[in-house]
Amino acid sequence: MKTKHWIVDNLEHVTKNSPQIVQAAELLKKNELVAFPTETVYGLGANAKSDEAVAKIYSAKGRPSDNPLIIHIAKKEQLTEIVDSYPDWIDPLIDRFWPGPLTLVLPKKEGLSNLATAGLSTVAVRMPDHPAALALIEAANLPIAAPSANLSGKPSPTSAKHVMDDLEGRIPGIVDAGPTGLGVESTVLDCTEDIPVILRPGSVTKQQLEEVIGSVRIDAALLNQEELPKAPGMKYTHYAPDAPLTIVDGSKEFIEQLIQKEKEKEKKVGVLTTEENSRFYSADKIVVCGKRSDLPTVASALYDSLRKFNEEQLDVLFSEAFPAEGVGQAIMNRLLKAASHRIIKER
Repeated sequence: MKTKHWIVDNLEHVTKNSPQIVQAAELLKKNELVAFPTETVYGLGANAKSDEAVAKIYSAKGRPSDNPLIIHIAKKEQLTEIVDSYPDWIDPLIDRFWPGPLTLVLPKKEGLSNLATAGLSTVAVRMPDHPAALALIEAANLPIAAPSANLSGKPSPTSAKHVMDDLEGRIPGIVDAGPTGLGVESTVLDCTEDIPVILRPGSVTKQQLEEVIGSVRIDAALLNQEELPKAPGMKYTHYAPDAPLTIVDGSKEFIEQLIQKEKEKEKKVGVLTTEENSRFYSADKIVVCGKRSDLPTVASALYDSLRKFNEEQLDVLFSEAFPAEGVGQAIMNRLLKAASHRIIKER
């Protein structure tokens, strides 16, 4: 199929009545797929009430069907359409973090596609902080199921080009509003437990959540890979570049030694690093991913950086490790998944 490409170049004035948004929303109403930007990554949207529409997401992405989707809404009032009930302490979270990169897992109401929730009794829902996304959801007047708009297992898309690289000809349309900002997906918080549980770290940190609602736990599987993850989708490999990636928890001197050993074997080596260390390495391809002293810049550039390794035929990839604090926890979570949990620690 031919993929329609709508460009939104004035985000300050985009509304549900903007011609590009109206055309994209018409596709969603017809149970077709539309990729669109959010503040985190580009999403692949479909009518969350339609099995026909949601099935197209799984098909286009090659996504396992037991991996539930996040439902996107544009107004708090839409929550009552898809959520059965929720405790009073949810409201302060919504007031503080919506629109924004926080997904809440709550008991679902009948009417949603069971494919969207993978047959679970809960639904994951968020309100994206992006004018084009909000305009599109409002114009469609539907809850929109939307995972990242990439082939399953590949790095998530933070630009329309990334979406086109993976899905051109596989989806009917994409709303192109330039690069996204935060670069890693939303924090997912399970609100069905007595103490809320972070199932996926993101830009909203544990500390920020606890400032609003008190104690928050982290899913044991995020701390120990031997644990079975509570969220079905967290068991799958994600974000992986073509060549095998290994995270190195050690000094830049130690990383350079590893690079040299691989080059002696006539291997082509890539390294993921930061501005501070980029001149130190002798790898065949050096990809700079933000500033180590400013971890949000690393998060913003992470997926684009991982995709850059695919521009050349490389045999081995190394990445520096990052402190797993604040947004650093989300960075390390994504890198560990991209590396299939391969990590070398300097003794």
